[in-house]
Amino acid sequence: MKHETATRIHETLQHLNSNVLQGKQDALRLAMVALLSGGHLLIEDLPGLGKTTLALALAGSTGLTLGRVQCTSDLLPSDITGLSVFRREEGQFVFLPGPIFNHIVLVDEINRAMPRTQSALLEAMEERRVTLEGTTHPLPEPFLVIATQNPSEQTGTYPLPESQLDRFLLCTGIGYPSPELEKGIIAGGGIRERLEGLPRLLDSQALLKARHEVTQVCLADKVLDYLHRVITATRSHPAVLTGLSTRAGIGLAQAARAAAYLEGRDYAAPEDVRDLAVACGAHRLLLRPEHEARDRRELLRTILAEIALPLA
Repeated sequence: MKHETATRIHETLQHLNSNVLQGKQDALRLAMVALLSGGHLLIEDLPGLGKTTLALALAGSTGLTLGRVQCTSDLLPSDITGLSVFRREEGQFVFLPGPIFNHIVLVDEINRAMPRTQSALLEAMEERRVTLEGTTHPLPEPFLVIATQNPSEQTGTYPLPESQLDRFLLCTGIGYPSPELEKGIIAGGGIRERLEGLPRLLDSQALLKARHEVTQVCLADKVLDYLHRVITATRSHPAVLTGLSTRAGIGLAQAARAAAYLEGRDYAAPEDVRDLAVACGAHRLLLRPEHEARDRRELLRTILAEIALPLA
């Protein structure tokens, strides 16, 4: 039976898809899956395709706070996490929180930041808190980081190592809209103004309730067996040096539960696993040197095609 909160979330996604985010339905759905799963989303794409609009629309319609970090080579960890400053009138140090202390944090061009700054950001994402001078400051809940990454061939980038890519539950692109849709967007001059009038359809408490309900979605043995066959198949493929880890399997199970919840089901189906496997797993694959040029997404799709879905 469909939960009332799931219905509200579904209606929110439909509203955004129809009114402000045409052509970005897949990325928006993955962002919501990550939010309900307690994970984070990495978007690998070119600038100017609507990543900021997606984050603004998601925050505006859910009533969540939004922070933004524009990564550059001189960005410091404290520019993200915050720092303590001494206030003479009070005679003590006071913590000034950085932009990461928001429900949704958009991190633009994460691979333009120095590795030290990348590590500080990803540590906060994993631990859900920032510790400074012996004091721990918890991050808000729910908490979602939407990071964008430029293509690796662009200059001035520091690619995320595999251990840090693994911190992102899902990875996707947005791509160019269809010709007709793109012409409409160009003629309209953008939609930022319309974002200010977005109705608030959800709130943080509703999303926390939904996150709890997602954990109650059933993951049957046949679905778990199928998921395990997928991750083990990546480990034995001749083009793959390091396949999907146990953490990747846990993340894929969480994402499948969230996807089923959005569809109004109290059970995850093998199709949920299959449909999310590329977004959840491709960025985690480490290929052998002679296969580095291969598209990881297409490789994972090939592996999935060779694994039969269990019968109903």
